[in-house]
Amino acid sequence: MSDQADRHMSFVRPLPVPRLATFAADPAPVDVDLARSALVIVDMQNDFIHPDGWFPASGIDPAPLSAAVPAVAVLADTARRAGMPVVWVNWGVRPDRANLPDSFVARAANDGARPTYADPSPAGQGRILVRGDWGADVIDELPVGPADLVVSKHRPSGFPDTELDSVLRLRDLTTLFFAGVNIDRCVLATLIDASARGYDCVLVADACATSSPPHVTDAVCHIVRLLYGVTANSSDICPAIAGATAGKS
Repeated sequence: MSDQADRHMSFVRPLPVPRLATFAADPAPVDVDLARSALVIVDMQNDFIHPDGWFPASGIDPAPLSAAVPAVAVLADTARRAGMPVVWVNWGVRPDRANLPDSFVARAANDGARPTYADPSPAGQGRILVRGDWGADVIDELPVGPADLVVSKHRPSGFPDTELDSVLRLRDLTTLFFAGVNIDRCVLATLIDASARGYDCVLVADACATSSPPHVTDAVCHIVRLLYGVTANSSDICPAIAGATAGKS
């Protein structure tokens, strides 16, 4: 009985000290609390960007996607230095495709014109976007930090049937900065789902890219500003993050 009386458990969760940052954004400048913010980087993977990856081997020019790499690298480094979590959200499908609908797999195959998820890589680099295989890994130019978080997905959005939401909520994060590829596909789908779940969303436009025509990016930025959050550039965000000050949220 005395052992029971001596035991003690605490469910008190310390509140982080707010760290405020303000930066230019569209449609208006934004204040954020970096203590409750994270950087979400989507699909910067070998199968999309590396010359031997699935996209390039299928005839998709990787150059437009590679153009986002320098901005993503600076943004990730700045976020880490500021103590912001960096979360990599990557395709990582099952080898047996058991949770991928046939119609979904067929669309990715482009009516049979190219191999699809979990098929052997056309360049001999394992299986396409299978978790743990080369194609699903983040490109070497963007090293994943030891404290970074990696979440695998099997849909364009990083939220359905993954641990992404719980990873973020357990850290009491409320503002998400989005970077990666393709801005009009997986980045946008993940951002929309984040907004629907109550997160505040910042689309870092110059740290995103797509293989689609330029007007598609313009349309994505317009719809994000209209409905889901704000757009901004890393050249405005990074100095604000680096110079963030403690204060009241």
